[in-house]
Amino acid sequence: MEKRLFIYVCLSLLLFSSCADSVKVNQTLQAYPAIFPDYTDVVIPPNIAPLNFKLQEEVEEARAIFASEEQQFVVKGKNGSFEIPASKWQDLLQSAVGKSLQVTVQVKRGTEWTEYAPFPVHVVSDKIDAYLAYRLIEPGYELWNQMGIYQRNLESYTQTAILENKMTGNNCMNCHSFCMQNPDKMLFHMRETYPGTYLVHNGKVEKLNTKTNETISSLVYPSWHPSGKYVAFSVNSTKQAFHLNDPNRVEVYDEASDVVVYDVEKHEIVTSPLLFSKAAFETFPTFSPDGKTLYFCTAEARTMPTEYAKVKYNLCSVSFEPETRTFGNRVDTLYNARVGGMSASFPRVSPDGRYLMYTLSGYGNFSIWHKDADLYLADLTTGTSRPLTEVNSGDVESYHSWSSNSRWFVFSSRRIDGLYTRPYLAYIAPDGKVGKPFLLPQQDPDFYQRFMKSYNIPEFVTGKVKVSGYTFAKKAKSDKGVDVKFAAD
Repeated sequence: MEKRLFIYVCLSLLLFSSCADSVKVNQTLQAYPAIFPDYTDVVIPPNIAPLNFKLQEEVEEARAIFASEEQQFVVKGKNGSFEIPASKWQDLLQSAVGKSLQVTVQVKRGTEWTEYAPFPVHVVSDKIDAYLAYRLIEPGYELWNQMGIYQRNLESYTQTAILENKMTGNNCMNCHSFCMQNPDKMLFHMRETYPGTYLVHNGKVEKLNTKTNETISSLVYPSWHPSGKYVAFSVNSTKQAFHLNDPNRVEVYDEASDVVVYDVEKHEIVTSPLLFSKAAFETFPTFSPDGKTLYFCTAEARTMPTEYAKVKYNLCSVSFEPETRTFGNRVDTLYNARVGGMSASFPRVSPDGRYLMYTLSGYGNFSIWHKDADLYLADLTTGTSRPLTEVNSGDVESYHSWSSNSRWFVFSSRRIDGLYTRPYLAYIAPDGKVGKPFLLPQQDPDFYQRFMKSYNIPEFVTGKVKVSGYTFAKKAKSDKGVDVKFAAD
């Protein structure tokens, strides 16, 4: 198929060369052009915004020919940048579904034109969820000014705010989470001014006061139960420190942590001694898609911060019975830090229940600042696990989440400059083969060189969040909130 497509493209280009706006190519190269973002040989869905890019070299003129087996069009570069017409792009994608389209870049140096080897872009039939939600923050440390939770339409470049902190006293807001990628069931926290957990459920917004006498903190890292009736949370006593001379600039660690499950209807917290112990640090819970297993990370409690580099988290699971809100009496270990030598964080199960993706780094659990952090994939049907070499880089890969159809995942990476986290999208086929990831496309190819904020907690959403920022802000300012109770044994 690829050979036939290449012959077709060559014939098309010969035909195109006779057109009035064609150019005479003086030199043909076997190499791909150096472009940013690197969209060469990536795997994309049929409903993604145009992959605009720029050349990494200065040229007098440039043009790009986009071709499938059925159609083609030319985009002229402006200062080495290519902005692809949306309507032509969508038509081209539809004609290339299940196949590949080819992009041929031609550049002019002096009086001569050079043509690079056509690079493929593979278009699969599996669509990606229409929206991506994320927090935008400065890559700073303890301080912030502007902050917000936003949603981006992946089929275009449209970004809208779910809530910006300028509406709520410039406070901190974090840990947005959705129930099975459903925009109508979500939550997030506000800290400092108007503190509380804000939960959207059954068309209503609830403000929750989640600190109890029995827990060390308010609720922190969330994971919805697929039924929407429960949310698993960690409770953490978290501290932050800074290295004077270390590639990992920031150190974030827990002095203590536990895992609990919140009952959405009864406003109660339940837990188990297996999840709630002073002898261990338990954190990062996540439910399986059938709701009967709770995965979490746990490490032996140590004296902090003196022993911060000795804290290594296992990846474990315990059964959960939704009808009775009870837990099993045995903990199973999927990743043993003593054997593997690394530390696990951010477990996430694909909606089809087959895969569990997690992060491994040298120590601790706040891997978004650890340069050795990489993504790993466990096949829950076989029990095997492997590093995701197809997407990992020499810098941080940390937070990740799944699309609703289990065919796509998004992950945050600092691979561009080591400072800012940007979202990358990657395809995983039913057989487990992972395609080359691609950077979230922007209309301006220079966007990421100019944008001075990090993308935090990228989460797929099947549609747009309809609750307005005004509604959230009004609830924050006018509602005292519902007090969450710790359920008695």
